[in-house]
Amino acid sequence: MKASHKDGGRKKVVLLGATGSIGENSLRVIAAHPDRLELAGVAAKANWRKLAEIARTFGVKEVGVFEEGMWKEARESGAFPTGTRFHGGAAGLKELASLPAADTVLVAVVGTAGLEPALAAIAAGKELALASKEIMVLAGKFVMAEAKRHGTRLLPVDSEHNAVFQCIEGHPSAGIRRVILTASGGAFRDWTAERLAHATPADALRHPNWSMGPKVTVDSATLANKGLELIEAQWLFGLRPDQCGAVIHPQSTVHCLVEFDDGEMLAQLCPPSMTFPIQHALLHPHRARGVEPPIDFTRLLSLEFRPIDEERFPMIRLAREAMAAGGVAPAVFNAANEVAVDAFLGGKIAFLAIPRIVAEVLAHVSNFEPSDLNAVLGADAEARRASIDAIPRTT
Repeated sequence: MKASHKDGGRKKVVLLGATGSIGENSLRVIAAHPDRLELAGVAAKANWRKLAEIARTFGVKEVGVFEEGMWKEARESGAFPTGTRFHGGAAGLKELASLPAADTVLVAVVGTAGLEPALAAIAAGKELALASKEIMVLAGKFVMAEAKRHGTRLLPVDSEHNAVFQCIEGHPSAGIRRVILTASGGAFRDWTAERLAHATPADALRHPNWSMGPKVTVDSATLANKGLELIEAQWLFGLRPDQCGAVIHPQSTVHCLVEFDDGEMLAQLCPPSMTFPIQHALLHPHRARGVEPPIDFTRLLSLEFRPIDEERFPMIRLAREAMAAGGVAPAVFNAANEVAVDAFLGGKIAFLAIPRIVAEVLAHVSNFEPSDLNAVLGADAEARRASIDAIPRTT
C-alpha cells in the first residue's frame, strides 16, 4: 500500500480555484516540495485550457469546472490526461472537496461560491485550508460549528490570518487582548478625497505591493478587504468585535500584531508574497525552505504604521458596524460589496459609489440572527437584489 500523509507520505491536496492568483502561488509551493505535497485534484470556474495545462504538468486526473458550458468543452477537448474524471458545476466542486484520497482541501474560490465545497470538505474530515474570506464573512458561525462537530482542522491562508494563527499558536485565547491586522492601504492610500472621486478601475488595479485578482485588488483600494478580514478574524479566532483592529502599514512586511493582556505584542513578518502563508498552511505543522527569498536585513528596511482614515475609506467603518451588529449584517455587507465592485469594474458606477451602495443596502435589509444557513443565503440574495436596484441611483 502506498504511504499516505497520515503515515509519513506526501500530503495530497485538492486545489479549488487553481487558475487564480492564489491557485498559481499554491502550484508554485506544491511544485517546490514534491517530496511533501501531491496535487490530487484541481478546479476552476471556466478556464479549462489553463486547467488542462495544470493537469498535464502535475499528472492530475480529478478535474472540476464550475461553469456548465465550459465543463462540456473541457470534457470534449481531449486536452486532459487520459483517464481524467470530470466534475461539473457546484456539485462537482463538492465531489472534489470530498475526494477519499485527499488530505487537505485548499479553497481559493473567489466570493461565496466556495462555501458548499468548504462545508463538504469539513464533513468529509479533510483538513481545510481557507483562502476565501467571504466564506467566513457569510457563514462563519456555521462553518466553525461544523468544523468543531467534525473535528476538522481549519488553516487560514490569507496572509493576515495565517500570521495571527502563527502568533497565537500555543497561547491560551483567554490571554489575548486584541488582534491588529495590517493593511497596505491599496492603490489609493495617499490619494485625497477629491482625487478619489475620479478614480478609475485601471487606477484601482495598480496595487503597490501585491499581485492579486481584480476583485480583491479593488477591495484593497476601498479597504473593504480589511473590513472583511476583521469579520473573518472574529470567527476564526473566537474574538469579540472590539478585539479586532487594523492599521495602515505601507511596506506589507508585518502582517499582524497580537497584543496580550500583559501589554506585550507578537508580530509576524515576511515579504509580501502569498507563497509564504500558503506554504505554512499546506505544510503545517512542518516547515521547509520557502519558494521565495526571506527578508533581507542587509538592506535598509523601514516599518511604518498609520491609523486608518475612515473619512476617505468608509468601507472599513461599515464593516466594523456590520460586525458589531452581528446577525446577517456581515453577509449583507459582503453581498452588497461584491455587487458594487462588479459594477465599478464594469464601468457602471464611480469608485466612491461603492460605499454608498453598501451603506444603503445595510440600511435597507433587515438584520436578524440566522437559525440556519438557508436564512443567511436568503439574506445574501436579498442584499444582492437591493444592491442591483441601488446601482442606477448612484451612477
